Amino acid sequence: MALTPNSWRHAFSVYTQPEVLGMIFLGFSAGLPFILVSSTLSAWLADEKVSLSVIGYFSLVGVAYSIKVFWAPVVDRLPLFLLTRIFGKRRSWMLLSQVGIAVGLWGMSLLPVDNQLQQLAWLSVWVAFCSATQDIVIDAYRIEVVAVKFQGAMAAMYVFGYRLALLVAGAGALYIAEFVNWQVAYQVMAALMLVGIVSTLLIREPAHSVSLSAQTIETTLEQSLHLQAGGGLLRWFVDAVVSPFIEFFQRNGRRGLLILAVIALYKMSDIAMGVMANPFYLDLGFSKKEIADVTKVFGFFMTILGTSLGGVFVLRYGVMRPLLFGAVLVALTNLLFAVLAVVEPNLYLLAGVVSADNLCGGIASAVFIAYLSGLTNSAYTATQYALFSSLMTLPAKLIGGFSGEIVSGYGYDGFFVYAALIGIPAIILVALVMRIPLAGSNVDLNNGVGD
Repeated sequence: MALTPNSWRHAFSVYTQPEVLGMIFLGFSAGLPFILVSSTLSAWLADEKVSLSVIGYFSLVGVAYSIKVFWAPVVDRLPLFLLTRIFGKRRSWMLLSQVGIAVGLWGMSLLPVDNQLQQLAWLSVWVAFCSATQDIVIDAYRIEVVAVKFQGAMAAMYVFGYRLALLVAGAGALYIAEFVNWQVAYQVMAALMLVGIVSTLLIREPAHSVSLSAQTIETTLEQSLHLQAGGGLLRWFVDAVVSPFIEFFQRNGRRGLLILAVIALYKMSDIAMGVMANPFYLDLGFSKKEIADVTKVFGFFMTILGTSLGGVFVLRYGVMRPLLFGAVLVALTNLLFAVLAVVEPNLYLLAGVVSADNLCGGIASAVFIAYLSGLTNSAYTATQYALFSSLMTLPAKLIGGFSGEIVSGYGYDGFFVYAALIGIPAIILVALVMRIPLAGSNVDLNNGVGD
C-alpha cells in the first residue's frame, strides 16, 4: 500500500524520522535529574533519618525549574568559548549542562549525608540549575530543528523518554539503594547521563537563520535609548531580555494578550484536578498498591498513546483544531471523575477513568507544546519558550492551592465539576484564537497534511 500524503500510515511514519526518534534520548536526559533532586532525593534523606523539616527545605531546589526564564536569554545569546565553535549554538549549551548534571550527581554520591548535608544541598542546587538549563536548550533545539507541523510528534517522543527516566531514576534508584546503597544508586544515575551526552554528540545542530524583524527591533530600541554600539551590559540586556517581549507583541499586536491568556488557562483544568487525584483515590478506599498499579501502569502507556496521537493530529490537521479538541477532552474527563465520586468504588471503573484521563491529557499536552513552539521567533527561541512554559503552569498552580478548600466545602463530585468548568474559558479562548491567523508564522497552524 502506497503511503499517500493523506494516509494515516503516512502520518504515523513521522515517528521514524531521526530527529523525532532522537527526542526519546533527550527526553530521558531531561527527566533523569529532575526526579533525582526531588522525590528520590527525599527518599534518600528520609532513609538517612534526616528531619522532615530539612527534607522540606531541600524541596526548594526545584524552584530552579520555575525561574529558568531569568537565565534563558543568556542561553539564547551567549556563545561558549571554543564549545560553540565546535558543536554549535544549541549543542554546546546542551553538552555543558549535561556534563554539569553528571558531575553534580557523582559529587552527591561521594558525600556522607550525616556530616556534609550542606554540601549535598549545594550540589543539589547545582544539579537543578544545570537540569533547568538543559530543559531550556532542549526546548530551543526541538523547536528549531524541525517544522511546526512535526512539533507534536517531537513532544510525544520527548514525553516517552522523560517518563522512562522517571521510572529509572525513581523505582530504579530505589531498587539499587535497597540492594546496594544510595551512593552507588546516584553513581549509576550519573553514568546514565551518558545517554544525553552521546545523543548531543550525534544530533545535528539546527540551522540558525537571521531574523530581520528581530534585528530591526533591537536597532530601534538601542537608538531610542541612545545606547552605544559595540558592547555594554545595558545594551545586552535590551537586546536579549527586552527585545523578545517587544517582538512578540509587535508580531501579534493586541491579540498577543489573547494568546497569553490561552497559554495561562489551557492547562488549568488538568493541573487543578491533579492536585486532589491521589487523596481522592485513597478516600475511595483503594489501596496504595491498587493506585500505583492503575496510575503508573495504565497512566504510563495511555499517556504515551495520547501524546503519539496528538503528534499525528497536528501533522494531519494542523495545530488549532486539535488544540480545541484537546481542551474539550480535558474538561470532559474531569466529569468522569465526578461520576467516579458518586458511584460504588470499582477498580475497573477507576482504571477506565484514569486511562481516559491520561489518554486525553496526552493528546492535549502534545498539541499544546506544538502550539507554543509555533509562537516563538527563531531569534529568541529559548527566551520566549521559557516564558511561555512558565506562564503555562503558574496560574494553574495558584488555583490548585484552593483545591482542598473546595473539596471540603462541596465534596469530591463538586470539585471535579468545578475542575471541568474552569476548562471552559480555555475552550472559548482557543475558539477565538482560531479566527486569528498566527502573525509572522510561515506555517498555517489551522491546516495539516490531511486537509
